[in-house]
Amino acid sequence: MLFIYFCDEKKAELFYKIVKKQTMGFLTDDKLVIVGAAGMIGSNMAQTALMMGLTSNLCLYDVFSPEGVAEEMRQSGFDNVNITATTDVAEAFKDAKYIISSGGAPRKQGMTREDLLKGNCEIAEQLGKDIKTYCPDVKHVVIIFNPADLTGLVTLLYSGLKPSQVTTLAGLDSTRLQSALAKKFGVMQSEITGCATYGGHGEQMAVFGSAVKVAGKALTDIIGTPEFTEEEWENMKTDVTKGGAKIIELRGRSSFQSPAYISVEMIRSAMGGEAFRWPAGTYVKTDKYDHIMMAMKTTLDATGCHYEVPTGTADEVAKLDASYAHLCKMRDELVTLNIVPPTSEWSKINPNL
Repeated sequence: MLFIYFCDEKKAELFYKIVKKQTMGFLTDDKLVIVGAAGMIGSNMAQTALMMGLTSNLCLYDVFSPEGVAEEMRQSGFDNVNITATTDVAEAFKDAKYIISSGGAPRKQGMTREDLLKGNCEIAEQLGKDIKTYCPDVKHVVIIFNPADLTGLVTLLYSGLKPSQVTTLAGLDSTRLQSALAKKFGVMQSEITGCATYGGHGEQMAVFGSAVKVAGKALTDIIGTPEFTEEEWENMKTDVTKGGAKIIELRGRSSFQSPAYISVEMIRSAMGGEAFRWPAGTYVKTDKYDHIMMAMKTTLDATGCHYEVPTGTADEVAKLDASYAHLCKMRDELVTLNIVPPTSEWSKINPNL
């Protein structure tokens, strides 16, 4: 048995906390709140966060009681975790340091993400105001309810947070590209590298293939050959942009397992865990792309989300520009709906923008 003696009480206390955290296996003891926890995405996020060992302090929040989800998580036998459930936003957000929100209406058969614009952006407005009221010192927020680029933008505006503190789910489009290529060429998904989609999380997204490799071989060297014709590539890009609709067709409901898993990967990175592998939706303000939330080439870690504008072929950049224009059109529609003011007034609501 090993005994360690500290003459400094503070050093002893710090050592004990470090050992305790390593023993428990959690990334942090900070409070993680899952919004929309009673739904399919939310309940999957709860289980995934617990299986990843993200935190010992998990709060499930929903306007519909999430107690059933909490009870199932407890009965799963996760050790040394405080799992709480509430329908009270003040209770849920008190002392929250991380938030993932799926708390919007889901997409149904025949709907586009844009069809959810007004209702879900009104929910996002209230979410942002609640964050500002009850947990202004939150470290990071991930928004995944559709249309995520706009709900994330509205949340950021009304929360008062810094742009690096709010991200949106965009990586799901890149994983759809990766999985489609893996199926096409009969290889493991890990052998498909460099997949990325940028711009909006919707059917107007820009699919970038110029950096993709298939088992070490450049995709650009394969496209246009009998193995993978130009027509097949164009069809695949279209299928990737409609991947969410395909899941609804196959399952009779919108995706819930894949967005849950990827969004928890995002918050894990923000907690200082493994690096996030895919593009994230982030607030962008450049000479070309301004006052918008869109997928960029990002790094997501404990310091927040940082981006650079991706480079690609002329066609890829043109598709990115078109995706940006589509997002601006929806953003401007929010102005018409009186959900947000004109962009020139945003800094009055959130000085960080």
